[in-house]
Amino acid sequence: MNDDSSIVRLAAILRGEAERSRPGDRLPSSRELMRRHGVSPVTVSRAIAQLTAEGRIVTRPGSGAFVAPARGYAAEAPDLSWQTVALGDRVVDDSAVAGLLARPADGVIPLTGGYLTPDLRPMKALSAAAARAVRRPESWSLPPLNGIAGLRRWFASEAGGAATPDDVLVVSGGQAGLTHAFRSLAAPGEPVLVETPTYPGALAAAKAAGLRPTAVPIDQDGVRPDLLAEAFAVTGARVFLCQPTLHNPTGATLTPERRQQVLAVARAAGAFVIEDDYARYLGDGPAPPSLGSMDTHGTVVHIISLSKISAPSMRVAGVVAHGPAAHRLRASQVVESFFVARPLQETALEFVTSPGWRRHLAAVRQEIAARQEALLTGLARHVPEAEVHLRPRGGLHAWLRLPQGTDEAAVVEAAQRRGVTVSPGRIYYPSEPPGARLRVTHIAATGLAELDEGIRRLGAAFREQTGSPTGWQERRGHP
Repeated sequence: MNDDSSIVRLAAILRGEAERSRPGDRLPSSRELMRRHGVSPVTVSRAIAQLTAEGRIVTRPGSGAFVAPARGYAAEAPDLSWQTVALGDRVVDDSAVAGLLARPADGVIPLTGGYLTPDLRPMKALSAAAARAVRRPESWSLPPLNGIAGLRRWFASEAGGAATPDDVLVVSGGQAGLTHAFRSLAAPGEPVLVETPTYPGALAAAKAAGLRPTAVPIDQDGVRPDLLAEAFAVTGARVFLCQPTLHNPTGATLTPERRQQVLAVARAAGAFVIEDDYARYLGDGPAPPSLGSMDTHGTVVHIISLSKISAPSMRVAGVVAHGPAAHRLRASQVVESFFVARPLQETALEFVTSPGWRRHLAAVRQEIAARQEALLTGLARHVPEAEVHLRPRGGLHAWLRLPQGTDEAAVVEAAQRRGVTVSPGRIYYPSEPPGARLRVTHIAATGLAELDEGIRRLGAAFREQTGSPTGWQERRGHP
């Protein structure tokens, strides 16, 4: 029997003996355990250490091991109500973000979330990249605080324009990039302009930084520059968060003309634009020029993330900024967490510079096109009453407007009961939503068959709440 199995076996025996004994009873000595069970001293010490870590026994040097005192009951729990006064009224609300990250229960089809399903993740390429990376001795040494040179060089080339490696800060994913940008560019209590609707994680990060998210409406071509200018004038804001390519949740992409107008409006207001370029690799072709690549005045803080196109735990992103703003961003990361773990940076660099990177991009884009077609076809068939905001050129989501008077929360709850999850529209608004909306995601289902089944369940949930017949029933004259 190998050592590991011996440890497990002996730990199980001692666990049972402790459960049958009273608190304070002495367990057999190490020598007695070795004799009884034919194990080595190392096995005995490790089994005892395991039970000690579990809180089942306590050891007293020179005396032996004893059954631990009975664990406290609920009535003996400490009174922590004092913390309510000490913490004050500031709240960090993670409910919307945690909901998007939650794993579905068995049998539940996820039509929410923002990461590739496991079958689409480049696991072999990532594993090979990690193996190559960690074999290098320097992978375990202190990296440059702004990121390893090769990765910064790669992010700069992807950002385009006048970006150089010195302008890049490597951070722990796009969410960290947003958090650092909000904290660095605005002071607590100040307004920050956001597209409405917008990504809930950005709203949560802005509020956690003490900022006041203020809505700027968008249409099918993205944010409206005229309303952006008005919002800057009315609020005095100096920061605008923008997702100009495949906006989450609507899928809108800013036209080239509007991109120039947004930059001009921000420059006139003396304001920064945080460009969340999360979907750079999720379109059906080459990404349009980023705002950052068009910027010549240091207006744009550009964030490029790798987790959406690779795997959730590839928490690596590049933040491109210039001048004093760049210094503040770097200081924010150093104060918070020093730097991104070097093995992860080295793995990311190995992956994006390998031949597998381009092959992976092509495969994901092809799969996105197939899933998006299946999603829109399924919605037209099973939920014809829901109006799709637009047909995006890529991306992971469809943004739905439900008929006036629909109870959005009731539809989401009915969908959950039927074994499918969707995102309620209300979490994408910084204030009151204009009506019932849903975001439906195609990328989290395991395949096209499961995706269609999820849409069918959503349609059934919608009919349960509204009493509406399916589209095919209406066309065929069914009641």
